[in-house]
Amino acid sequence: MTRIFFFLLGFGLMVIGFTYIITYLNLLSFGYSFMEYLFFIAKRLECQFAMIGFLMISIVILTDRREYHGLYL
Repeated sequence: MTRIFFFLLGFGLMVIGFTYIITYLNLLSFGYSFMEYLFFIAKRLECQFAMIGFLMISIVILTDRREYHGLYL
């Protein structure tokens, strides 16, 4: 049950983060260069939610908490 909670929490954080990243793409039309845009979103906490959410989902998917007893057929 906790794995489902952390998966959904990570998914929600990714949605929030990528929404802001896409929204901040408007800065490119105001004259920012692409590198300035990347530096800007790297500093913003709401954009870092995308990476935090991705890491949470990756950890939930890649870890296996089952114990193997050797007698499973």
